[in-house]
Amino acid sequence: MNAYMDFFNRFVMGSIQMFFGFAFFVRFLNRKVRFYFYILFAVCGAAVICCLPEGRIVELGAYVLLLMASGIFLCGADIKTAALYAALVVEVMQLSYGIVGSLLRILYPLMPSGHPETVGLLFMVLGDFASLLLAGVCCLAAYRCFSYYEAVKKQYVFLVLIPVLMIFLIEEYFNSVVYNMQIMYGGKITAYEKTYQMLVIQLLGMASLFCILFSYKKLLQSFRLSTELSLLEQEEHSLSRYVEEAKTYYEKTASFRHDIRNHILVVKKLLQNNKAEEAFKYIRDMDEIAEGLSFPCNTNNPVVDILIGKKLGIAKSMGIDVCCSLILPHPSGLRDIDVCIILSNALDNALFACKNMENGKKKYICVSGRIQGDFVYMEIENSFQGSDLVEAGTGLSNIKAVTEKYNGAMSIKTQGMVFHLNVLLIIPRHQESISRHID
Repeated sequence: MNAYMDFFNRFVMGSIQMFFGFAFFVRFLNRKVRFYFYILFAVCGAAVICCLPEGRIVELGAYVLLLMASGIFLCGADIKTAALYAALVVEVMQLSYGIVGSLLRILYPLMPSGHPETVGLLFMVLGDFASLLLAGVCCLAAYRCFSYYEAVKKQYVFLVLIPVLMIFLIEEYFNSVVYNMQIMYGGKITAYEKTYQMLVIQLLGMASLFCILFSYKKLLQSFRLSTELSLLEQEEHSLSRYVEEAKTYYEKTASFRHDIRNHILVVKKLLQNNKAEEAFKYIRDMDEIAEGLSFPCNTNNPVVDILIGKKLGIAKSMGIDVCCSLILPHPSGLRDIDVCIILSNALDNALFACKNMENGKKKYICVSGRIQGDFVYMEIENSFQGSDLVEAGTGLSNIKAVTEKYNGAMSIKTQGMVFHLNVLLIIPRHQESISRHID
C-alpha cells in the first residue's frame, strides 16, 4: 500500500504539479503553447524528477532548470527572464504547498482516528488541490502587477531574482530542520510544536515575495519616469532654442521691414538713372535676403513656424514630400511650448514612420489645421508601413497630456498605409485658467 501511495504522490500528483507550474510559467512569459506541450512537460518532468535521488533541493533545482529550458527553447524567452520566472513560479508553488501542508498538520490531530489511512489519503489529495489553488491565485496576482514591468527593464532582473532565491533557500532550510529532523526536548518529540512557527515563516515568506515584486515594480516605474523626465527636459531645451531662433528671425524681419523704404528708394533712383542692370541685381539681393527670412509654413505663430520649418526641412532632406496648411491663433491662451510639444512629437513620429518604409513607397507628411471659434483643430497625416495596431509610446502620451490640459481630445486612426493624428484644443478665455492647470 505504501508503495502505491508513494507512486501516486510522486508521479501522479507530481505530474499535476508540473502541468500547472508550466501553465503559470507560460502565462508569465505571455506566450501561446499548444496543449500537448503541457502534457508532455508534465509527464517528462515528473519522470525526470522521479529518477533523481531524493532530496527537495535537487528536485526543485531540476524543476527550475526544466522550466528555464522550456522557456528558452520552446517559448523563445531570454535566459534572464526564463530564470526569474522559473524561480518565481517554483517558489510560489512551494510556499503554497508549505502553507497548506502546515495547516493540514495542525488540523490532522483534530480528525477522527478510526481510519488513519483514509484520513491521510483524503488530506493528501485535498492538500494538493488546495495548494494548487493557492498557487494559482498567488501567480495570477503576481502576473497582474509584475510581468509588464519586468519586461521593461531586463537589466535589473537580478535585483529581484537574488532575493527570490534567498527566500527559496531559507524556506527549504527550515523545512529540513522542522520536518526532516526529530528534535527531542525533555524526552518528547516537538516537531509538531514547530509547525506553527513554520506556518508563520511560510506566510512571511509569501508576503516578502510580494513585497519584493511590488518594490521592483515601483523601482522600474521610477526608472521609466526619470527617463521620460530626462527626455522632456531635452525636448524643452530644444523648444527653448526654437523660441530664441524665432525671436532672431523676427528681429531680422523687423529690421528688413524697417529698411524696405530705403531699399525701394535705391531701386527707384537706379531705374531713374537708367541703371536697370544694377537695379535688377539689387532686387535679386533683396530677394535672397527675403528668402532667408521666410518660413516654409506660415502658421501665424513665429515659434511654431521655426519648429515646423526644422522638422519639414529634415523630411525634405530624406526625400519625403511635405505640405503645410496650419493656421494658429497668436497670441492666444495656448502656450507656445504646449503647441510645440504636440507638433514636435507628432512630426518626430511621422519622420520615424516614413524612415522605416521600404524604398520605392510614397512617403509624405502633411500638417493642417484651422481655428473654429474657441477651438483649434490640428491634423498630422503621414504615410507608414505596419499593422493597424499603434502603441501609445512616450510621444503620444505627451500629446495626450497636453490635450487634457486644454480639455481637448486626441485621436489616432490608420487607413491602409496612412496614419492620421487628430488633436482638438479648447482655447481658454482667461490665461489664469491654464495657469491653474500648469500649477
